[in-house]
Amino acid sequence: MSPICIEGYLLMMKRKFRLFLTVLLAFFVLIGCSAKDGADEISIELKSEKPLKFGATYMTMNNPYFTALNESIREIVEANGDILITRDPAQNQKRQNAQIQEMIDDGVVAIFVNPVDWEKITPELKACQKAGVAVINVDTNVKETKYVATVIQSDNYQAGVQCARDMMSKLDSARIVIMNHYNIRSTTQRVQGFLDTIQGHLEYEVVKTIRTTSELEVSMEVMDELLQTDIAFDVVLGGNDPTALGALAALQLNHVEDRVLIYGIDGSPDAKAMIERGYLEGTSAQRPIQMGRTAAETAYRLLDGEDIEKDITVEVTLITRNNLSEFDIDGWQ
Repeated sequence: MSPICIEGYLLMMKRKFRLFLTVLLAFFVLIGCSAKDGADEISIELKSEKPLKFGATYMTMNNPYFTALNESIREIVEANGDILITRDPAQNQKRQNAQIQEMIDDGVVAIFVNPVDWEKITPELKACQKAGVAVINVDTNVKETKYVATVIQSDNYQAGVQCARDMMSKLDSARIVIMNHYNIRSTTQRVQGFLDTIQGHLEYEVVKTIRTTSELEVSMEVMDELLQTDIAFDVVLGGNDPTALGALAALQLNHVEDRVLIYGIDGSPDAKAMIERGYLEGTSAQRPIQMGRTAAETAYRLLDGEDIEKDITVEVTLITRNNLSEFDIDGWQ
């Protein structure tokens, strides 16, 4: 039996024992006290039905990062004999809010949430709290974290720092284009880490900041539009790998990729393949498989009545041609 299967089996046995006690003691218990609006405590209604239902909704499934993250969660959930319901809001917060309400109505015990808009998701976080449904906030934090049980995310600020330091080690000066998604806290933190690192170094100038949706196709379009202007640049920072790869595609179509250093953030197989071919300068690697596993295990710990950490940070690692051989090019870290 593999380590993951053993781990899942032990979690399943522990879950069955807890469920037996739950039925014996009145079919449900309350973990913590009922949280008032604005309080830090999260009230979770523990249901005795089996299999348990979990929900998951990410800003988009048009990104292999979220596919890897979701499948890692699913592996743990299904190893426990439970069900994971995954929804794709396709970058639409109104749709994501509706999905969350549908999952509440469907009887989920916990929801893994990656917000489209870190502020506009707040009403549904309150709805989860009122319904006694745990919210596990993954990859990028919501604004009102008092309504979630835990936030599990990469060290996004450090990812931006890593890209900036690598650029500064290779270029004495640079004209930089930043491609950011303003509604997403994680990409904003990455950009801030980059900007703070170059602050005070006047030879590194941000000549354009572009708002995009962190998807390859959209980033390709906005970069193509930028290339039709007279703005000169020699560095691109993408808020994630699809953004960087979209920028690369536009640069290649316009035959100017050779003179531009492009940085992404994710550590995706596609980005590593482009690093290997010399088209991408680097990517600060996240660990979606580790993050998904941690999220699922944390959810079960919460449902089992254990104390859990409010903030869990997953380290990032910069991948360039210099250390690419240390990583699996075809997989996630």
